[in-house]
Amino acid sequence: MKRFLLFTIAICIFEAVSARKQIKVACIGNSITYGTGITDREKYSYPVQLQNLLGNNYFVKNFGKPGATLLRRGHRPYMQQREFLDAMTFGADIAVIHLGINDTDPRDWPNYRDEFVRDYLALIDSLKSSNKKIRFILAQLTPITYTHPRFISGTKKWHDEIQEAIATVAEVSEAELIDFHEPLYPYPYLLPDAVHPDAEGAGILAKTVYSAITGDYGGLQLSGLYADNMILQRNIPLKIQGIANAATEVIVEIGGQKAIAMADNRGRWSVTLQPLKAGSDYILSIKAGTQKRIFHHVAVGEVWLCSGQSNMQFMLQQAITAKEDIPSSTDNDLRLYNMKGRWNTTDAPWTIEALDSVNHLLYFRNTGWEEASPATTSTFSAVAYYFGKMLRDSLKIPIGLICNAVGGSPTEAWIDRNTLETKFQPILKDWLHNDFIQEWVRNRARVNLKSKGRISGRHPYEPCYLFESGIKPLYQFPIQGVIWYQGESNAHNFETHETLFRLLVDSWRNNWNRKDMPFYFVQLSSLDCPSWPWFRNSQLQLMKSVPYTGMAVSSDRGDSLDVHPRFKKEIGERLGRWALCATYNKNITPSGPLFRSAQKDHTSIIISFDYADGLSTSDGKEPSCFEIAEFEGLYYPAKAVIEKDKVRLTSSRVKNPKYVRYAWQPFTRANLINKEALPASTFKAKCE
Repeated sequence: MKRFLLFTIAICIFEAVSARKQIKVACIGNSITYGTGITDREKYSYPVQLQNLLGNNYFVKNFGKPGATLLRRGHRPYMQQREFLDAMTFGADIAVIHLGINDTDPRDWPNYRDEFVRDYLALIDSLKSSNKKIRFILAQLTPITYTHPRFISGTKKWHDEIQEAIATVAEVSEAELIDFHEPLYPYPYLLPDAVHPDAEGAGILAKTVYSAITGDYGGLQLSGLYADNMILQRNIPLKIQGIANAATEVIVEIGGQKAIAMADNRGRWSVTLQPLKAGSDYILSIKAGTQKRIFHHVAVGEVWLCSGQSNMQFMLQQAITAKEDIPSSTDNDLRLYNMKGRWNTTDAPWTIEALDSVNHLLYFRNTGWEEASPATTSTFSAVAYYFGKMLRDSLKIPIGLICNAVGGSPTEAWIDRNTLETKFQPILKDWLHNDFIQEWVRNRARVNLKSKGRISGRHPYEPCYLFESGIKPLYQFPIQGVIWYQGESNAHNFETHETLFRLLVDSWRNNWNRKDMPFYFVQLSSLDCPSWPWFRNSQLQLMKSVPYTGMAVSSDRGDSLDVHPRFKKEIGERLGRWALCATYNKNITPSGPLFRSAQKDHTSIIISFDYADGLSTSDGKEPSCFEIAEFEGLYYPAKAVIEKDKVRLTSSRVKNPKYVRYAWQPFTRANLINKEALPASTFKAKCE
């Protein structure tokens, strides 16, 4: 609070001073401030662009020294350079300091890290000697991308440690802290050599400093999710956040509650409201200074994110039940937020306009909340619609569905950059020629990115891209949980997917700061692809090992030739069962039989299942598609007999059975179900 008050006073003082004389701004830093790597840095380095933004009331001067370290015992200490002496002579009113990048050098940080905070404070004290009223703005470091040669060997970790040290310096010195990292981090192509921003990147830095100096953040800004007909999550402390000009009072009102916040020096504000009860016609008002946004017909209920690839994107009008269900789909309390891509990833090159838009993370179209009706549900996700309808019918409260699925997208595209940089860095390297990424995915991206004979630009299938363009813009909008239908674009390597899926779930739970956020997903269906039985079994193991997840089996609704089966109603409702059982504590069976154990009994194997009440078969015949083996890899069909909630397996060709598998065909006609007519999952196991 004290630092915020000082910042507010500083804004007022500099506004008064600007009426009398030019305000001097010293940009102190290294080669990034200097403008290394920028064509015509005299026009496009960040201090020059900052001068253009601030105008004639300010005098901005560049005191960047390439290679400079903050550490006084570093390999090129800034305080020993001519640029430092020039900055002292300049007598700045404002000092913007961006130092520390070069301290990641192995000659520096490992040896002298303990001196960083004191050395930074010494720099600040030295600059104060030329102007005791100088205003300090300390910048957290710009990114160093994964292509840097020392990224893995230490640069990434040391970079993160220096960021923490800079925050400490700002706290101790009561300087203002701004972030050069966050606005550049999703755009690695703006740092061509992994360190130095190009002219566009320098422009982003200039805008960041401009806003910090003036407090101008463009006024009240909110996520597109704040709109008429929106739905807010019930029964939780409700965080509402956005951007406003610095030091602006923000007033939020809804349902008789009133909360007040003040935008900080980065323009950020947030309020936390008391839990709201389910309802359908709230009014949300957000006022920032003279600006006011009023949202009507706001509902409070349950909000779910529906994501994945094409089978989640698959529209209701394409489903086999479309003609029956679309005409009766009107429901004012089922609210849909349909995020669709501006450009489809079809087998054709994209236009220059498309490439530029995608490069700037503008892949998704602008959209809004809509009530369910034949006009809106027909082009909405079929799986998500049936999931939401089942929740509406059972819970009798408003349901909100946010769908951002992208056809063909691989798991890695949905994971945040920091997670992959720290836990799966190899998948980022040269992604269009990286075997961790499915060949079809890479080939389709190459086609879309081919322009004027060369392949360039970003793509929705690129690792991290859809997190940065489709998850981060949701600004942690409060949700109850996630339903996920994806895996086709990772089925070539189930071992890699096992790692990626865990990282995905952790990434999203960290984003929403909810370690127990439900994550219910669809197991791949049946298709004539040899790797799919292994992948389906892997998904079963993931469900058992990743907490707060559930898996909807879909193998009984597959198509041997079409990766997009049209039977979506059952799949959406099976996801709904998991939510009703595990999230809402309803007395409902969430799944078909799921493998629990395999016990050897002389020459037979006895299989036990979870959710096995009323075991039977879908066609009234004997259970099919069971196989047993004495030696792994030498399986033979087994005779299966249902014994209450277990299945006994035998084969005349296997006298000493040790291994069992079920539904181990890419396109399977396996028929085991429980009393709810829900199918059993593919599985593979060794006897205990």
